[in-house]
Amino acid sequence: MRSPVALFGAFLRGTFGLPKPDREAIERVKDMVRAALQASPDTAFAVNEIACNDPGCPGIETVILVMEPGQKTRALKVPKTLDEVTEPDIRAVLDR
Repeated sequence: MRSPVALFGAFLRGTFGLPKPDREAIERVKDMVRAALQASPDTAFAVNEIACNDPGCPGIETVILVMEPGQKTRALKVPKTLDEVTEPDIRAVLDR
C-alpha cells in the first residue's frame, strides 16, 4: 500500500503540473525493461507516472509503453511510483 504522502504528492504533480518525475528515474526504468526484454536498439519506450482518483485504481502507477517495430504497442503497468519500481516489479508485469 502506498503512503498517503506519496499518493498526495503524485496527485498534486498530476493535477497542478508540479515538476515531472526525475529524468534519471525514467531512464533507469527504461534500462530495466530493455534488459528484461532483451530488446533491440530499435525498440522505443515511454515511461509515465499516472495518478488516478478512481476508487478502482491503485492510486498511482507507473505505465511503461513498449514500442517494437512492426508490433502493437504494449502497456506495462506497475502499481508503484516511478521511484519505487524495481527489477522484480518489471519481471512480474512481463510474466502476466
